[in-house]
Amino acid sequence: MKICILGAGALGCAFGGVLTEGGNEVWLVNRDAAHVDAMHRRGLILREGSGVGAVERVVKVRAATHANGVDLSNGPVELVIVLVKSFHTREAIESARAMVGPGTLVLSLQNGVGHEDVLADVVGKSRVLAGKTYAGGVLLGAGHVIVGTKGKETIIGELDGPGDPGDGNAATPSARAQGVADTFNAAGLTTTVSHNIMATIWEKLLVNVATGALSGITRLPYGLLYQVPEVEACAVAAVAEAMAVARASGIRLATTDPRAPWVKAATGLPFEFKASMLQSLEKGSITEIDFVNGAVVEQGRKYGVPTPVNQTLLACMKGVEKSFTSP
Repeated sequence: MKICILGAGALGCAFGGVLTEGGNEVWLVNRDAAHVDAMHRRGLILREGSGVGAVERVVKVRAATHANGVDLSNGPVELVIVLVKSFHTREAIESARAMVGPGTLVLSLQNGVGHEDVLADVVGKSRVLAGKTYAGGVLLGAGHVIVGTKGKETIIGELDGPGDPGDGNAATPSARAQGVADTFNAAGLTTTVSHNIMATIWEKLLVNVATGALSGITRLPYGLLYQVPEVEACAVAAVAEAMAVARASGIRLATTDPRAPWVKAATGLPFEFKASMLQSLEKGSITEIDFVNGAVVEQGRKYGVPTPVNQTLLACMKGVEKSFTSP
């Protein structure tokens, strides 16, 4: 399959490297010229494991700093995976219009909620698949990432469930989503198709609510974060609020224990793994807090559900961001 990953940072490179090893034509798009240049010169270095047991391998990949650098001479891209930061979603998909052909699918695997609406507004709802992944990645340097994909599930699906997308595509929605899942699975990325993807999105949101802001505020990698009982208590309380908001909005969650997302977030990941919000802060960038804990607060107001823990985490993270964005 011909695939383009918009936002080939830590997670995008982890996915892209594994999919390339699986025999797919994968293009990694990232605006960081040094990152792209390193991949051109020596390939993408993937590290699995931690400490003395860590193993590294080099994958020859295709990379570009802009979507117009993707080679379309052999046809349009079949699948665009969107992994840019939430606040860059519209800009990124607008820049990729040229690679979108009649049969191209656009899949969001971003953190938080609301990206699917932005993508649908640009390319049409019938092209958009939604999804969430529990896989992870950490950028160690230009063209060098820790891969956290083994045993970490990815779930994708149609925005409207298994019904007709209404765009005349020969493949049924379930068949096209299953085709993407088959490609991922063949490369070693454990992937399933959901007929209730909005619930899936909220299930992943619970994991982000549990660890994202707390990792960013404390500046702790997972190994240390999970050693602080008070942090765990705060995480579980934040998740409980998010679950209440989801129920009020009509989302049927499979999760019943608010501690479960906290446990799931770190399962199988190395001691030094860092949440994406912490990685953003360390790069001097703002975070996706508005689309995670902020989304819980916003939806809580809409449905009359109190969210004091998430409001506090949102406020603290906004303060951290202000500390390095102000002159």
